[in-house]
Amino acid sequence: MTSMNRAELAERLKQAAYLEGEFVLRSGRKSSYYFDKYLFETRPDLLGAVAEALARMLPADINRLAGAELGGVPLAAAVSLRTGIPYVIVRKESKGYGTENRIEGKLEAGERVLLVEDVATSGGAALSAVQALRQAGAGKVSAIVVLDRQEGAARAFADARVPYQALFTAESMNIATGAKRS
Repeated sequence: MTSMNRAELAERLKQAAYLEGEFVLRSGRKSSYYFDKYLFETRPDLLGAVAEALARMLPADINRLAGAELGGVPLAAAVSLRTGIPYVIVRKESKGYGTENRIEGKLEAGERVLLVEDVATSGGAALSAVQALRQAGAGKVSAIVVLDRQEGAARAFADARVPYQALFTAESMNIATGAKRS
């Protein structure tokens, strides 16, 4: 796979995953657009390019990656394969059988963890995963997302004192609410 520059990656993701219409988001908000992560995460060329871009943004002190069920898992796995940093999976809730873990994989107490997420609107799902990681013994937890819709996630992460960065924002991809697909 060849590397893509940032502008090319943004355009390819937009072409693959940006949809217009009437959508209800996980946060419950209504939106005139939707960025369908599965439309890029299931394509090896785009998933690999996103993983490469995210890998270049990793803080130097990370011991472990984490991916929240479901969309964050392929991202964490792909970044892990690029960097050699192991990862864990954060379930939405503990399963009622087997080990009943909410965190799947090995997480050592005090490890510095980077949560890799797909799309952030309010940040609620990602912050729930951060809380689960902290309860499981993680030390410093930070977060990175592919797309920040710029609808409160950055503020929520700041309020929770979670270092946060986004590969792209709705503005940087020219897909702010009401924007027309180019």
